[in-house]
Amino acid sequence: MTTIPAGTPRLTPLHDVHLALGASFTDFAGWQMPVRYGSETAEHRAVRTQAGLFDLTHMGEIELTGPGAGAALDRALVGRPSAIGVGRARYSMICAEDGGIIDDLVVYRLADEHYLVVANASNVAVVAPELASRAQGYDVEVRDASADWALLAVQGPEAAAIVAGLTDLHVPDLKYYAIDAGTVAGIDVLLARTGYTGEDGFEIYCRPDDAAAIWAALTEAGAGHGLVPAGLACRDTLRLEAGMPLYGNELSRETTPFEANLGRVVVLDKPEGFVGDAALARRKEEGPQRVLVGLVASGRRSPRAGYPVHDPATGAEVGVVTSGSPSPTLERPIAMAYVPPALAEPGTRLAVSLRGTLEDAEVVALPFYSRTR
Repeated sequence: MTTIPAGTPRLTPLHDVHLALGASFTDFAGWQMPVRYGSETAEHRAVRTQAGLFDLTHMGEIELTGPGAGAALDRALVGRPSAIGVGRARYSMICAEDGGIIDDLVVYRLADEHYLVVANASNVAVVAPELASRAQGYDVEVRDASADWALLAVQGPEAAAIVAGLTDLHVPDLKYYAIDAGTVAGIDVLLARTGYTGEDGFEIYCRPDDAAAIWAALTEAGAGHGLVPAGLACRDTLRLEAGMPLYGNELSRETTPFEANLGRVVVLDKPEGFVGDAALARRKEEGPQRVLVGLVASGRRSPRAGYPVHDPATGAEVGVVTSGSPSPTLERPIAMAYVPPALAEPGTRLAVSLRGTLEDAEVVALPFYSRTR
């Protein structure tokens, strides 16, 4: 059994469950998180073909309540959260004055005057006070409620069948990027239909003391559906195949939404404006100097984050890999990278420097994988 030395990062309420399952752990954003339980490739394939169960309690939850909540978020974020319907969600970002991305977020509207903003674990300590600062002057309370929530996710083609047998909600009625209050295994939760794997799936927000009981109920209900516990390693390869960006890799303070092909989430015509709108309007007008692309390597070795990208026609270094891994689904090495727009067309031949050796790679459209079910 794995033991955790004293003085290590925060533990989720499911830590003893992960220990009993033989998980390997990693320190992630101040949390001790399960990275794998056995084979990360087997966990990846289970999510693609059946289902995986994730502990995502490290994510941050920030609640905004009051008559001015929607207007405050419109000012703080690049999108228009005030236009989100009750029970629905939207992907958004919080940017700095210069347009750089502070974090990418999911915003849920739980009620007319109640929003839940889900931030990345590595950024919640920055995002929560920044939201509070930007909300000054609005009739709204901003509260970092991360300690109040545990978060579990069931992802994969069998996810709906597993969850449907445990909840009082009618799962077919829950649309993608929607959320509703109900029960799972008789326990009060918020149930959202979303995820970070490219598969159908659900995220279950519950009180920390209820997390172990819900995990056990899902494990039992999923036994006949191929459900397996899944760690952060396969979550990373799943999101890479699905072309989903990761903060710290594809997204950063040095990147705007337009470089990351996410300009669609930016609403520049909000009457009251938002923080960073002038810089983002200029970037949209000028066009990005680099853009995010997918790469498929021709060899067997995988490009990794930080590896230089070269133009084989000139030998010049023209970009950098942000994420890379062997793809269990495609059975090829894949990567995402930033390159000049002139070299971003699918079919363009590039080369990646793998520890000094140039390996051929081809630009492909993102995502690498898209479910058809």
